[in-house]
Amino acid sequence: MAKTKYHYNSHTLKYEKVKTSSKIWALRAVGFLTSSFACAILLLYIGFTFIDSPREKQLQREADQMALQYHIMQERMKQVDAALENMQHRDDNIYRVIFEADPISSDVRKAGFGGVNRYKNLEHFSNSDLMIETAKKLDYISKALYVQSKSYDDLTEMAKSKAEMMASIPAIQPVDSRKARAGISGFGIRIHPVYKIRKMHAGIDFTAPAGTPIYATGNGKVEAAGIDGGYGRRVVVNHGYSYKTLYGHMSRFAVKTGQQVKRGDLIGYVGNTGTSTGPHLHYEVHKNGRPINPINFIYNDLTPTEYAAILEAASQENQSFD
Repeated sequence: MAKTKYHYNSHTLKYEKVKTSSKIWALRAVGFLTSSFACAILLLYIGFTFIDSPREKQLQREADQMALQYHIMQERMKQVDAALENMQHRDDNIYRVIFEADPISSDVRKAGFGGVNRYKNLEHFSNSDLMIETAKKLDYISKALYVQSKSYDDLTEMAKSKAEMMASIPAIQPVDSRKARAGISGFGIRIHPVYKIRKMHAGIDFTAPAGTPIYATGNGKVEAAGIDGGYGRRVVVNHGYSYKTLYGHMSRFAVKTGQQVKRGDLIGYVGNTGTSTGPHLHYEVHKNGRPINPINFIYNDLTPTEYAAILEAASQENQSFD
């Protein structure tokens, strides 16, 4: 209960009750309300500035957890990046070397992303630097993986082409070594059996009984099957990749011009046609239109001992059979 106040009236020489006007009461009420409001604002400011609400504490925990996950993601991306660099190294220095292909340039592998700022939407956050760095690393790995994937696609095509090339290049003996006789005349200067002069012998001769099967030494297409002067009945197989083989002095053909053949297919039989002094096969290998030594192309179906014996026989400067 409010206390009653009195004041001394010097005129009446009495104590009189002090009466408060309505204006004073109004001013006091306004002052009280104003100070109360100011105190409330101050308390709210202190509370929101220095004291976290349960909701804010929860959001802060979630933000800290997200930052932790970003750090873990970056460590995992470092591991992925290291594995990717290993793949790139093997691609450039092993696989592409095997297939005789140029390595992918670092400009292509490490090319950045041009144009507008790709990461503008990640700015102005408390962890913006971490988020932008992670996004950039992820973009780099994605692009590098795409380039590597395309490289492996190229290598797959190269492998297919290489397999086709290896099947096409001459690589076996054109006659069965068990049926061929020991008489062999190799590539190089030899004595011609008819003219008795030293002359270039552009192939290798395998003596064998007439009728012995002759086989294609690699996949290809029969370019010619007919009579050709001193070669007599001869077959020419175009293997592609700048390789051709010639089989001369046949007794008869087992293929015709334009026919596709595979390594080991029967193409004819040993004979004694053309300029020949006895049944044998004259075998030539041509690379880029020039004859090369066939001895280097009969290794695939021979043991090292058998190949060494043929190599020694073919190196003797004896008389050829055609």
